[in-house]
Amino acid sequence: MSLDEPPVIVVPATPTSNGGLHVGHLAGPYLAADVYARYQRARGKFVIHTTCTDDSQSFVATRAAGLGIAPADLVRDATAQIGQAFTALGATLVGLPPVDETYRRTVLDFVTAQHQAGAFELRTVRFPFARRAGVCLYDALVSGICPTCLAQSSGGACEACGHPNNFDELLDPYYPLDPTDDVEHREVEILVLPLERLRNQLADYYAQHAPRWRPNARDLVTELMAGPLPDVPVTVPGHWGLPAPFAETPGQRLYPWIEAMPAIIYSTWWSAGRLGRPAERTDQFWLADTQPTIVYFHGYDNVFHWGMLDVAMLLSHPQRYATPTVTVTNEFYELDRSKFSTSRGHLISATDLLDRVPRDLARFYLALTAPEFQRTNFTEADLRNVVATRLVRPWNRLATALAELTIPDGAVLPVSAVGRARAQVVADRLRRHYQDDRFSPGGVADTIATQLDRLARDTINSDTAADMLAQVQTLLAYAAPILIDVTDMLAGAGVRLRIDDGPVDKVTMFRLPMLPATFDQLAPGADAGRAS
Repeated sequence: MSLDEPPVIVVPATPTSNGGLHVGHLAGPYLAADVYARYQRARGKFVIHTTCTDDSQSFVATRAAGLGIAPADLVRDATAQIGQAFTALGATLVGLPPVDETYRRTVLDFVTAQHQAGAFELRTVRFPFARRAGVCLYDALVSGICPTCLAQSSGGACEACGHPNNFDELLDPYYPLDPTDDVEHREVEILVLPLERLRNQLADYYAQHAPRWRPNARDLVTELMAGPLPDVPVTVPGHWGLPAPFAETPGQRLYPWIEAMPAIIYSTWWSAGRLGRPAERTDQFWLADTQPTIVYFHGYDNVFHWGMLDVAMLLSHPQRYATPTVTVTNEFYELDRSKFSTSRGHLISATDLLDRVPRDLARFYLALTAPEFQRTNFTEADLRNVVATRLVRPWNRLATALAELTIPDGAVLPVSAVGRARAQVVADRLRRHYQDDRFSPGGVADTIATQLDRLARDTINSDTAADMLAQVQTLLAYAAPILIDVTDMLAGAGVRLRIDDGPVDKVTMFRLPMLPATFDQLAPGADAGRAS
């Protein structure tokens, strides 16, 4: 890895600091981003795997109100919980950057430059207001009916169809913190970012990049581009978040989704410094001349904000910035056939699961069942069954067979042409799932299980050991981004686990450690660990 080469910037969606992470979060962007970052590092790339907490979101204010605590206290506690979840997952993030003065300066300098360049327009719009509370209703502060698909929705964007709904667009709006409060509409003068002005630039971007997106996200962008593109609020008359720095909108707050793009630029700079590559400019790694590869991981419900608004923020800035190269989206991960929900307490916390299930086994199952193309469902009964049958049993059969060989550890064995060819097939089958245009941790996990089952069923003796070990060694090298603990143990013992090394001509005799054969520490029943 050269610190001088263009970086690979891996950005999983910024977690909202209104609670800890749950299993649905892990199976969505966070495990996928970690697998991708680990693979790119194994290829010798300089990887900045980074995100930061999304403290200004209205979901923080509504959650804090529901708990009866100050939003700042919720942010503090939730940030600690989120960090603990990333640590438990084994994510390669170097930490969560502080939302400090450098953060605020980066965000405000970014939007001020946009404003001075004429990217924003002053508009009079209609917002719903809760009459008794006197609160402007947007994003988490308003619920109603999506005008595009008629599903129940919060403000900002609909989780069901992904379409944005700003200002007065929600049908039958109400104030979720007090549904009895009357809602009226008031005209407010705010700044907006008119996306229609950027239509041609956005169309060029999607023509180049969207063909590599997953189908649902690509289809949503096609739908959005087929109609008039919306105005996005830049400022809102809110009570939580960064104060807007614009003279035209005194007392207003910066809309949190506008804040998100410069927040990630700051986070990239902070993380790079802790990886030994400090920069004086906080936007250094996003400058177009730096030529970074930028890979986003987020849910389908955030395609509008992460896949369109973030791009528009970069395109409308007077500084020439790079734009995301690859966008990897996920659908919803369900618990008992219902969406994981922090607000409803319908969840299993990430740290709870990882406390009770060995990390490699949890990572394998979550990768295998991740909702890459459609909703998938989590139950602990299924976790126990799938991990036992597809990972632990074949692994341990193979480990037992290797342990029974009389070949001494450290013996160097020549690999035959047949063994080299089969090891290459294993590498090819796994490598295809790591390619940017088809990246699939589920495909990697499924291939790991398929190859383990095949190898465990083959006869291993002194004559076949070298060819078998060449295939096992290759399998482990490509499995390492998912099975992080067992492969770290083997690498520490001297087993060569490198990808793209070419044909394996010889192999040094090694054994496999056994994986846990029972889940005694995993409480029975699908309700185990659910928050009350």
